[in-house]
Amino acid sequence: MLGEELKRAREKAGKTQEQRSHDSGVSRQYISYLEHGKKSPTVETLFRLCDAMGVSAADVIRRVARQREQCKRKL
Repeated sequence: MLGEELKRAREKAGKTQEQRSHDSGVSRQYISYLEHGKKSPTVETLFRLCDAMGVSAADVIRRVARQREQCKRKL
């Protein structure tokens, strides 16, 4: 869920993974792993990625939390 949200935010910002990598100092490969749910970022990395896109890390986490709650309700 977090990976999907990070990808959505990146695309909304109109950035490629390469641009986001350059702006955040996080490798493009690691960004790909995050977006595909293969890795989880540290809090510091999450802040760097969000800062590079001009979005609030708190907003990203809030959206993920809402998605999790919706999934729980469906079970």
